[in-house]
Amino acid sequence: MKKYAALLLASVAVTGCDMMSAPVPTIECATTQTECINAWFDEKFEEELKFSPIRQTALGRKTDYDKIDDLSLAAQAAQIEWWQAATAEMEANFDYDELSDEAKLSWDMWQFRKDQAEAAAEFNSQEYILHQMNGTHTSLPSFVIGQHKVEDESDMTAFIARLGGIGTAMDQLLERAQANAEAGTRPPRFSYDAVIEESGKLISGAPFDDGEPSALWAASEERLTGLVEAGTITEERAGELRKEARTALTDQMAPAYQRVIDWFTEDRPNADEQAQGVGALPNGADFYNYRLGLMTTTELTADEIHETGLAEVTRIRTEMEAIKDQVEFDGDLQAFFAFMREDDQFYYPNTDAGAQQYIDQAEEHLAFIKTKLPEFFGTLPKADLVVKRVEPFREQDGAAQHYRVGTPDGSRPGVYYAHLSDMRAMPIPPLEVIAYHEGNPGHHMQSSIAQELTGIPKFRAQGGYIPAFGEGWALYSELLAKEMGAYEDPYSDFGRLTTEMWRAIRLVVDTGIHSKGWSEQQAIDYFLENSPMPETTVRSEVRRYIVMPGQATAYKIGMIRIQELRAKAEKELGESFDIRGFHDTVLGGGSVPLSILEKRVDQWIAQSKES
Repeated sequence: MKKYAALLLASVAVTGCDMMSAPVPTIECATTQTECINAWFDEKFEEELKFSPIRQTALGRKTDYDKIDDLSLAAQAAQIEWWQAATAEMEANFDYDELSDEAKLSWDMWQFRKDQAEAAAEFNSQEYILHQMNGTHTSLPSFVIGQHKVEDESDMTAFIARLGGIGTAMDQLLERAQANAEAGTRPPRFSYDAVIEESGKLISGAPFDDGEPSALWAASEERLTGLVEAGTITEERAGELRKEARTALTDQMAPAYQRVIDWFTEDRPNADEQAQGVGALPNGADFYNYRLGLMTTTELTADEIHETGLAEVTRIRTEMEAIKDQVEFDGDLQAFFAFMREDDQFYYPNTDAGAQQYIDQAEEHLAFIKTKLPEFFGTLPKADLVVKRVEPFREQDGAAQHYRVGTPDGSRPGVYYAHLSDMRAMPIPPLEVIAYHEGNPGHHMQSSIAQELTGIPKFRAQGGYIPAFGEGWALYSELLAKEMGAYEDPYSDFGRLTTEMWRAIRLVVDTGIHSKGWSEQQAIDYFLENSPMPETTVRSEVRRYIVMPGQATAYKIGMIRIQELRAKAEKELGESFDIRGFHDTVLGGGSVPLSILEKRVDQWIAQSKES
C-alpha cells in the first residue's frame, strides 16, 4: 500500500510549466482507496472544468459565465500539462490493485483521457480548423443563443461579454488556420465557400447594416425585453445594455468575422477545387490512422474497416431486397431506390409548413417510443427532449440532423436539431429512425443518463463524448426500436435499413477517400448505388467525411461491438439474461472506449452468474 501524507484532497493551483516542475502532492486517505480516489477524481474534474467556460455553461453552471474558451495552442498545451501532472499525482498516490472493479475502470478512463489529449497535440498542423460541419464559427453563436440563459442583469452583462469574446476566439482560430495552411493543410474549396457564406450571414442585418435583425442581435433584444418585462431592469438600463451589446457585436465580433472572410477569400484559390482525402496531406497517413483510433477506440486498420463496410453493405442489401418484395415493387433494387428517391409521397412540401410537419411527425414517434422505454431500461433519463429546426445562419440543405445535450439538473432540455431548408433532402421514410437515433433511445437517452449518474466520478459522467460509444449506441438504438415495436410501416422499416446502410457505406467511403485515393464523385457514386438517399444529402454527407476524417466510421464499429457484447451476454446467461440490466450496464458507466465497455459488460455477466 502506498503512503499518504495529507488528510484533505487539496487542489493544486498551478498551471503551465510550473505544474510540471511542482512536486507531486501526496494524499492521506482515511477510508478505502476506492472512496479516496473517487473523491480525488471529482476534485480533479472541477479543476479540469476551469479550462472550459463553455462546458461549465453546458452543464448548467454560471461560473466563468462571461467567458469563451481560450482556443489557442498555448491553452491546449497548458491543459495537456495539467493532464500529465494530474496523472502523475494519481499514479503516485493510489494503488490500482487495491481499487474496486469500477474504480479500476475510472483509472483506465483517466489514462485514456490523458492519452487522448497528448495524441491530439501531435497532429495540430493536420487539423482543418474551420469547415462547414458545425464549425466553431457557427457553433459559438449557436451556443450563446441556445445555452446562455439570462435571468438577471449580471447574466446579461455576461452575455454581452461573450458576444465580444466570440471575436477573440475567431482571431485565435484564424491564426491557427493560417498556420496550418502554411504547413500545407487546407480544407477543400467547398469548405472555404461555406465558411465565407456562413460567416457573412452572422454579420449581416441589424446592427451591422439596415437589414432585418441578425440572429445574435435578435437574441440580445429578446433577453433585454424579458428582463424589462420581469421588472428586473428599467427601460433606461436596457437602453444602456443595448448599446453595449451593439458595440460588442460591431466593434469586437464583426471585425473578427470579417478578417476570417477576407483571409478565406484571399486564400481560396490555394484550396483544392477537387477535394482530396487527408492521406494527400503532409503526414496524412499517420494522421488518418490517429483519427481512426480516436473515433473507433480500436486498433482496426483502414483496410479492415473498409472490408467490414463492404460486408455490411452486402448484408443490408439483402434485407432491403426483402422489403422491396414485401411491398410488391416491380423492378430491381436500383429502380426501387429511384422510386424512393423521386416519388412525391415520400416528401413533405418544401415549405415552412412542410418543415413543421416533419417536426410534428418526429415528436409523435418519440412520444410512442417513450411509452416503451420502461420495458427495456431500468434507468430512464430525467431531462426533457425537444425537436427544433436548425437556426437559419447555420442551416444547410441536406445536412445531417444532430443532438445537443441538456443540463444534468434538467433545467435545459436536450435538443434534436433538424436541417429543413430543403425538404426534398429530408425524405419521410428515414424520419422515424432518425428521431430514435437523435432522441430516445439514442443520443438523448445515452447523454442524459450519463450526466445524471451518481455512482461514478463526474469526469466520466460529465466529462466528454466518445464517438464509438455514443454513435455506436445511437445506431444500436435504431435497431432496438424495432424490438420495441417501431417501424410498423414497411417504408419506415426500409428507412431504418437506409440509415443502417448509410453507416455501412461510411466505412467504405471514409476509408476510400482518406486511405485509397477515392475522389469526391467516386464516393458519391458508390453511395447512390447502394442507397435511396437524395443526391443533395449524399453530397453533403460525403463532404462531411472529407473534412471530418474517420468520424463516420465510429457508428458502425461501435454498433457492431455493442451487438457482439449483447450476444456474448445472452449466450453466457441464457434464460437469466436481462435486457434491462444489459442496457443499464452499457449506459451506466458514462461515455467510454469500447475496451472499457467490454470490461463493464464482462463484470456484469460475472455478477449476474453469482446472483
